Amino acid sequence: MRSWSVVAQSAFVACSGVCRSSFSQGTVRTTAVTPITRSRMSSTSSSMMDGPFPELLVFDLDACFWDKEMYEMRAMPGDVKRGDLNGLGEGVIGVMSGRDQISLHKGSLAALQEHYDGMYQNDSNNKNHAHANLKIAFASSADTPFAEQVGRATLKLLEVVPGVTVWDLAMRDWNDVDVNQIGRQPPLSSNKAQTHFPRLREATGIRYDRMLFFDDCLWGDHCGMVAAACKESDTGKGPTTVRTPNGLGDKEFRKGLQLYSNSKQ
Repeated sequence: MRSWSVVAQSAFVACSGVCRSSFSQGTVRTTAVTPITRSRMSSTSSSMMDGPFPELLVFDLDACFWDKEMYEMRAMPGDVKRGDLNGLGEGVIGVMSGRDQISLHKGSLAALQEHYDGMYQNDSNNKNHAHANLKIAFASSADTPFAEQVGRATLKLLEVVPGVTVWDLAMRDWNDVDVNQIGRQPPLSSNKAQTHFPRLREATGIRYDRMLFFDDCLWGDHCGMVAAACKESDTGKGPTTVRTPNGLGDKEFRKGLQLYSNSKQ
């Protein structure tokens, strides 16, 4: 049995000194969380893997990370639905936009909970992995400014474990610096390979070939475009990508980790 502890939270505070100078360093927030005992562990859990693990998990949002398309939402998030967070206690599992409920897909929640628990740590002495701990970021081409606002508000309400939102975890990874690329208003565009990923590369300092990217690809092959266009000059490799046309399930998440590990053999 693993336990969720305040110590585990601190593993994600450091930016490892790699944030580019164009991004100012924010003040670290701390969230008081009562230790929680994990009541279940998947038999296919990534804790059984030796790695290496990606240094950056990049999630598309709509129809991948969660189950709705933000351009279809007609209201800013209001009420929330509380329920079971994979046996880790009760928290916010749904956010209401009018009559529509926005919820995380199962693989998304599993990825965040395991990341929160510190399960993905590379050998910090390995020169090929400058960032010992995996971090997360979002790359979404939300259609309109309103769709972006709905998405960002939803990230600040859905919870990973009781009392810790998705946004809390993302901000802890980056010392409260918003490295996420959400929307398609300039300087972003609808082409993630041209705008979102180059900006993520600059904002995080993490190489393309150390990223793992999930996208539903229902409105274009973003995975294919990113893999083809965003490559490191010394290795000729780009992000490991996984298409999730039915949303990010647990199976797709494990597949992504395995594909990334295989690419480093």
